[in-house]
Amino acid sequence: MLVLKIILGFVGVLVAAALVFFVANYAPEKPVDELKARWAKPPSQFVAIQGMQAHVRDEGPRDDPQPIVFMHGMGSSLHAWEDWVRLLKDKRRVITMDLPGYGLTGPAPDRNYGRDRDVAFVIAILDALSVKRAVWGGNSLGAGVSVAAALSHPDRVAKLILVDGGYPLFGGRSDPIGLRILETPGINALLRNTLPRFMIVSGMRAAWGDPNKITDENIDRAYELTQREGNRQAIIDRFGQRQRGASPSRLGEIKVPTLVMWGKKDGLIPVEAAHKLHAAIPGSQLVIFDELGHAPEEEDPAGTIGAVQKFLAE
Repeated sequence: MLVLKIILGFVGVLVAAALVFFVANYAPEKPVDELKARWAKPPSQFVAIQGMQAHVRDEGPRDDPQPIVFMHGMGSSLHAWEDWVRLLKDKRRVITMDLPGYGLTGPAPDRNYGRDRDVAFVIAILDALSVKRAVWGGNSLGAGVSVAAALSHPDRVAKLILVDGGYPLFGGRSDPIGLRILETPGINALLRNTLPRFMIVSGMRAAWGDPNKITDENIDRAYELTQREGNRQAIIDRFGQRQRGASPSRLGEIKVPTLVMWGKKDGLIPVEAAHKLHAAIPGSQLVIFDELGHAPEEEDPAGTIGAVQKFLAE
């Protein structure tokens, strides 16, 4: 009887803790139209792709013979590239988008978030914009999509720019609380209707080389776009469908010019992965930024764009 009372008491404590957590962090979903005013300012457009209204930006000269397409990382959006786009668009056509399950594009109707689906999604956008061949660039998840495209659709890829991603490796020096929650069945279901702000901040602090550079707008953007209808369930679905990507042996099949960029202080994917990626892709170039973290394009756009411009000009 005493054991039963102890068990019931423990269960009661857990239920009470879950209730407190839910009340303190309750964050209802927001319709996409409510978010557009702040996060879909010009030149944002929405393109019908695979049953979704894909959030896309297409900037720069339309006569660019080799447009650039950038894809964001997990939990991010096309806004991650705004500074790079601003520094490139005078001379280059640059296309960015929110991948399925993220940003204003929102969830995929069939809840499929495999890498082949991501590649097909990006190619469908390029087709809609009449772009046959492009420079593919991405950060983290987006780098993995770019590598997959180079292997499965080499005729569509002119060059690769891989930023802190693209090597089939999970895990880093830190383990943000948000990832721990996503990995825990049952607990992750709480995220459908809650969104602890500290979880967003924890993930960013793990990603940036200098957390003091994180702005309130960075946090607001991640927080509000995650509230977009369906995004939290999509993040849970996508996390459960994670793929390691091409094996290191297949990376040797990549024949296009490739730039590998990495922040040495990346707390999510260790810099050792950059050296492995560079060694696996024939003729690739490697640039390491000693003071930056997982998202160099956001943390120091002015200090990192030079390597990109030089690579594009070659």
